[in-house]
Amino acid sequence: MSVELTPGVYWVGVIDWNLRDFHGYLTEAGSTYNAYLIIDDKITLIDTVKKELLPEMLCRVAEIVDPEKIDYIVSNHVEMDHSGGLPETVARVKPEKIFCSPQGKAGLSRHFKQDWPFVEVKTGDELSLGRRTLAFLETPMLHWPDSMMTYLKEEELLFSSDAFGAHLASSEHFDDQLPDCPCDYGRQLKKYYANILMPFGGLITSLFAKIAQLGLTFKIIAPDHGLIYRKNPAWVLEAYQRWASGATEPKGLVIYDTMWHSTETMAEAIVEALGQEGVDAKPMHLRNWHRSDVVTECLDAGAVLIGSPTLNNGLFPTVSDLLTYLKGLKPINKVAAAFGSYGWSGEAVKLITKELEEMKFKVIDPGLRVQYVPDGEGLQACRDLAKKI
Repeated sequence: MSVELTPGVYWVGVIDWNLRDFHGYLTEAGSTYNAYLIIDDKITLIDTVKKELLPEMLCRVAEIVDPEKIDYIVSNHVEMDHSGGLPETVARVKPEKIFCSPQGKAGLSRHFKQDWPFVEVKTGDELSLGRRTLAFLETPMLHWPDSMMTYLKEEELLFSSDAFGAHLASSEHFDDQLPDCPCDYGRQLKKYYANILMPFGGLITSLFAKIAQLGLTFKIIAPDHGLIYRKNPAWVLEAYQRWASGATEPKGLVIYDTMWHSTETMAEAIVEALGQEGVDAKPMHLRNWHRSDVVTECLDAGAVLIGSPTLNNGLFPTVSDLLTYLKGLKPINKVAAAFGSYGWSGEAVKLITKELEEMKFKVIDPGLRVQYVPDGEGLQACRDLAKKI
């Protein structure tokens, strides 16, 4: 069924209960693709959904109005989970106009190669629907070059595209309908930010400055994934401001993999010593934790230690995978060090240290290597490393 956000404004999206992977990000709770319909003199659809899920979206639209009566389509984001259903929608609806950012027009034209009635809009542009007015806000690289947000002025309702969302499949649609929201939902919100928007903290800070400059206020924030915020939209805004600033907590992550438990023994000694120094320490064995969950913990951790045995003169594969993924997300404000056990060559620690330095972490130790099984001296070196951290 469609869901009314405010009189004349409806959620017509789709719940994806079975989604478990999104570009290498573990979506254990599924997701939603939120599309919205505004009933006014000009009936307007905000975004579409994945191509294969479009029939469900159109059925929800049909509960409210014949889809052929839609006048305008607003495309906030080119990515396929929001525009995949656009060609079939345009063919059926034959809209008068499709509104998107200049980069949105370029992206949609290149991808679909269709001669559609595009209208490019920029920050500050407005569109009258009759009784209501849409205003547009470009948000390039949050998280694609084409991204923008759309603001329904009379309702103080922000259609925020991929910003402020979370991957969560739920039959409930609003922040006040989950019994322990925001606490439980906060985990999915944080995971979404860490794995998708973390590289763009500076742009997010600039977005808040632009919002203040434009004098925008929000009674409802309606993202393209997850819950719609109507009870406490300030909560999600405050969370994004905190994460974008790079604020950290006295938390240390000890991330590692191991072959014959020697690197694991080092990790355990480091975790114990960090705890004795008053740090909230968390061991994360990479064959028990998905990379996207490690990154979520990394978002607000003040310290990151990464350990690997040396395998074939290089890194253990899971450690290499994590470093590649983490490097692309550009975390900031981390103290860091590498550690690991080795048999005869021992290159892994040096390789990790190099990656940490390239990520501009504050590397406080050249790296701790222990040959074979850590003895009393080796374990003391682990404790000393924890004290440095």
